[in-house]
Amino acid sequence: MAIRDKIRANAAHLLQPGEVIQAVIPAQAANPWLAVISYWIILFSNAFRVIVVTDRRILVCRAGRFTVTQVNEVLHEVPRATRIGPHTGMWYRCDQLGQRVWIARRFAKDVAEADSYNQVATGS
Repeated sequence: MAIRDKIRANAAHLLQPGEVIQAVIPAQAANPWLAVISYWIILFSNAFRVIVVTDRRILVCRAGRFTVTQVNEVLHEVPRATRIGPHTGMWYRCDQLGQRVWIARRFAKDVAEADSYNQVATGS
């Protein structure tokens, strides 16, 4: 099972009735460049986050301590009209979700996908 499929399955308990997940984006709350010093900083600060983009809202959720596929609780909720990207660089810093998170380049297509759903919904 792919990482995105695991996250979708584990985030299902957070959805409202009839709500549909459009994209999931793994992220982290600690500056990723701290891993150069020690990866333990990220692990002990429990810095993994999951951004769950639905047709109604965007959720920033706490992930597991050692894996990003666990979705434990909602930390922030923002309106669906909020744009996440565009993703730039190796680590994109996103400040518009109620909490600063960093998204790896590996998930840039997920950011673009989430924002494209937003454009279709708002008609822009």
